[in-house]
Amino acid sequence: MEKKENQDTICLLQECNAGTKMAVSSIDDVMDKIKDSDMRKLLSESKSHHEKLCDDIHTLLLQHHSEEKEPGSIAKGMAWLKTSMKLGMEESDATVADLITDGCNMGIKTLHKYLNQYTAADHSSKDICNRLIDIEEKLCRDLKSYL
Repeated sequence: MEKKENQDTICLLQECNAGTKMAVSSIDDVMDKIKDSDMRKLLSESKSHHEKLCDDIHTLLLQHHSEEKEPGSIAKGMAWLKTSMKLGMEESDATVADLITDGCNMGIKTLHKYLNQYTAADHSSKDICNRLIDIEEKLCRDLKSYL
């Protein structure tokens, strides 16, 4: 059982790691397109929360003698393409809010899937995953007024 727990823990942490990196990358992709200073501040703060959580995940992965995981190149490429196309058609704060909200919703859904998949993961990795879900849900709520 301990081997399964360790394996699930590492897998869950790696997926959370990839998710935080994807979020930071997505925020970076739109940051220079934002006109509203409050929205820019909101996304900057969320990026900082993601980066802090990424550091915590990195520490836990090291404790488990495991490596970080990068976001999938196809997912990252598709996200970039969607962002470029939507902002190419209409460069506005509402478009940015729409893109980031879609990304958050996709992340939340995926993280719940991993929580259900890696049931033997330890408490600290499940806690990290739930913290990441909370960050994503808060960002969605905070962006609603920009949609």
